[in-house]
Amino acid sequence: MRILLVAPASGNWHHVGRAGLFSGRVFRFSMLSLLTVAAETPPGVELDIVDEQLDEIRSSRKYDLVGISVMTATAPRAYEIARSFRRMGVPVVLGGMHASFMPEEALQYGDAVCIGEAEGVWPQVVSDARATRLKPVYRADAPHSLRGLNRPPRHLLAGRRYATLQAVQATRGCPHRCAFCSVSAFHDGMFRARPVGQVLDEVKELPGRFFIFVDDSLTADPDYARALFAGLIPLGKHWMSQATLGITDDADLVRLAADSGCVGLFVGIETFSNRNLESVEKGFNRVDEYRERVRMLHASGIGVEAGIVFGFDSDGPEVFSEALRLLAELEIDMIQVSILTPLPGTPWFRAMSDRIVDRDWTHYDYHHAVFEPKRMSREQLKAGHDWITSQFYRPDRILKRLARLAARGRCRRSLPYAAALNGAYYGRVRRWHIRGWIPAALEVRPQSSQSPSTLPSKRRLELT
Repeated sequence: MRILLVAPASGNWHHVGRAGLFSGRVFRFSMLSLLTVAAETPPGVELDIVDEQLDEIRSSRKYDLVGISVMTATAPRAYEIARSFRRMGVPVVLGGMHASFMPEEALQYGDAVCIGEAEGVWPQVVSDARATRLKPVYRADAPHSLRGLNRPPRHLLAGRRYATLQAVQATRGCPHRCAFCSVSAFHDGMFRARPVGQVLDEVKELPGRFFIFVDDSLTADPDYARALFAGLIPLGKHWMSQATLGITDDADLVRLAADSGCVGLFVGIETFSNRNLESVEKGFNRVDEYRERVRMLHASGIGVEAGIVFGFDSDGPEVFSEALRLLAELEIDMIQVSILTPLPGTPWFRAMSDRIVDRDWTHYDYHHAVFEPKRMSREQLKAGHDWITSQFYRPDRILKRLARLAARGRCRRSLPYAAALNGAYYGRVRRWHIRGWIPAALEVRPQSSQSPSTLPSKRRLELT
């Protein structure tokens, strides 16, 4: 039996890996979703994996089953691939977040849909496909145990075409219920963790010094994180991951993370407005605490990449200029800029249903305004998103950030990774001609008894 697993790509990402100036390599650090499916595939099956950022699907090859991982922005491309194979008589199984949230839609294009995680389900899918008796829907009765997970077969991918294939998952899900987050919706607010010893065993086997934890909230359970970080210290690795700023509630946990080799964290700052945070159930972030929390990470030698989102109901045309200023004063090392996007399956999608004006799934990539904002036009929202991206990644600003990082002592070890990310974002700005414009001029009021170089007080830090 021969099976093809596909990660579709669309828009600018389709075949981006063939580009010269910007190939997207730095942003390709894991194919863990498909590798997890591959790890669950029974013996005696020949597997091919196609990442459409890099490769063509070879229609000349004969397959007995095709599995496609579907995210919302890639859904139209996934359905196109599915139609093509079904016309050739090859059964197609669709999985991933979008297919899990929209199974009725997915079943219009595939023979079967895998809802939720593949572990514990995929072997049955393969068995049924062999017997030509695929069921329309496959779904596990309960969350699969994370104890004793099969190792992902990383040898199936060409490592030189990715930033790293050394991606490890220690935990799954997130205990928070942020209204716009598809991860929380997919895992129904559950947070689970693998046994620490099994994670450490996997990390020990990884070649090289650098790896990535592809967890959505690595430190959600501080006791678990402490045990994991303590076990990592003797391994002498460098790693990056994602966490909330809540990690800084515990100075010892931050120190342990740094001692275990953490050189960078992606943190979802999202906005500089407490009102915005509360509107999407993320009130555990407090804007007036950003300064000290970011400083704590920097003091421990941990670089900070901030997720920043625009399009909340309190956001007006002035939000972009002010956010750029505050990001600079917080000394954020990298940013990922997004437009608030109501993804299917999330509470935000339901809440925004009467304001959504664009249901072209390819636009649900966090870079298009698919709903009507309250205080600006869709055109202004898109323009401001592009403007702050291009301004933050101006060469002079990048050099200033990297020089500051190099002067921070322990942060010097994060310099190569920060330089790679800043350079990759700059390459994306150049290749995709991201420019935008300022939707509105920010009114600047004089600030008494405060140096312009000082981070704003609580009143100035929050955009209301």
